[in-house]
Amino acid sequence: MISSSLSDNNNELVINVEGRFDFNAHMQFRSAYEDIGLQPQNFSVDMAQATYLDSSALGMLLLLRDYAGGDAAEIKINNCNDDVKKILQVSNFTRLFVID
Repeated sequence: MISSSLSDNNNELVINVEGRFDFNAHMQFRSAYEDIGLQPQNFSVDMAQATYLDSSALGMLLLLRDYAGGDAAEIKINNCNDDVKKILQVSNFTRLFVID
């Protein structure tokens, strides 16, 4: 399940990923940032409840990065468990995202 919330000043969008982050989450993930009606300056993806990440999820993160401004975007991926963090590191996503 994917959900999102804006900060009080509409400056940051936090996208929460729960359970499996795979192709089945594509539409929910895209809607989480496209359907809010404005463009926040900062984005954060909270993976605290994510149990699995596959290659389609990596593609979705890249689409979010493009939407947020490409190289100029700073997107944080927070609260990753060890398995998720390892996948992001092996995929060199540490060069594209701030990963906690």
